[in-house]
Amino acid sequence: MRHAKQGRKLGTDASHRKAMLRSLAAALLANERIKTTEPKAKEVRALAEQIITWGKRGDVHSRRLALAEINDKALVKKVFDDIAPRYEERNGGYTRILKLGPRKGDAAPMVLIELVD
Repeated sequence: MRHAKQGRKLGTDASHRKAMLRSLAAALLANERIKTTEPKAKEVRALAEQIITWGKRGDVHSRRLALAEINDKALVKKVFDDIAPRYEERNGGYTRILKLGPRKGDAAPMVLIELVD
């Protein structure tokens, strides 16, 4: 039984899932909008919002935590210098998920996840 277990398995093992979510979060923060499946978008939303919250704190510890998650110094700099200051007045809810409909090949529910303005 999965009582009180959080997160979706997404059909992968733990290491693949962790790498995939980090990659999706990095793509979302770099491009500010990505197209993916609905379950992946709902999982990556939490990671991306946590990284932006670290960016809002702006201290060295937060920068190191963000760097440990996305492992790209330029992208961490962008988050801390460009993205996080946009959300100083907002307490969470930095992303939006828009449903696009089913994918042609396998009818997977596709969504567009983007940073709100």
